[in-house]
Amino acid sequence: MSARMNIPEQAKILQQVSAKKAFTTIIAVSVAALLFLIWLIYLKDGATTSYSWVPYLPACNAAFNFLSTVFLVLGLREIKQRNFNRHMKMMTLAFITSALFLVSYVIYHHFQGDTKFLTEGIIRYVYFFILVTHILLSAFVVPLVLSSFYLALSGNFQKHRKVSKWTFPIWLYVSVTGVVIFFMLKYIG
Repeated sequence: MSARMNIPEQAKILQQVSAKKAFTTIIAVSVAALLFLIWLIYLKDGATTSYSWVPYLPACNAAFNFLSTVFLVLGLREIKQRNFNRHMKMMTLAFITSALFLVSYVIYHHFQGDTKFLTEGIIRYVYFFILVTHILLSAFVVPLVLSSFYLALSGNFQKHRKVSKWTFPIWLYVSVTGVVIFFMLKYIG
């Protein structure tokens, strides 16, 4: 196999989209998603009805974040071994599990609203440090992930590598801290 990934036929369409148009769309989608989440979590009241399965969604969210973490690490291993197709599969799985997390997260917060951490003491400061860094970096990870995928699928591997050097550690941190936040809320808060 050559040093380049085989780009699926469907992805070749992205090669015809100008970078300016792609990045404008990525920024617009990212800003819209961020504004929607701010409204959903901090401004909208929780739903007046609920379902018996809703309380289980945070555990699903943590599982999706954990799986994203695993796929990210496996994707890194594959690219270091120059297994481009396996790298693409692992990163696609990381993307899918992150997207499933986001869907589950939105559904949960639609019904639940904001989740409070009630524990006092030093652990409260630790929790809020992790939460604030998680939230801030998650706002950046969406456009970075979408940009990394666009660059890879459009065949611009040199820029893909440059963007992914920022994307990977931020995405990994957001995935790992998502699991940490779940456990802190469940067992401490």
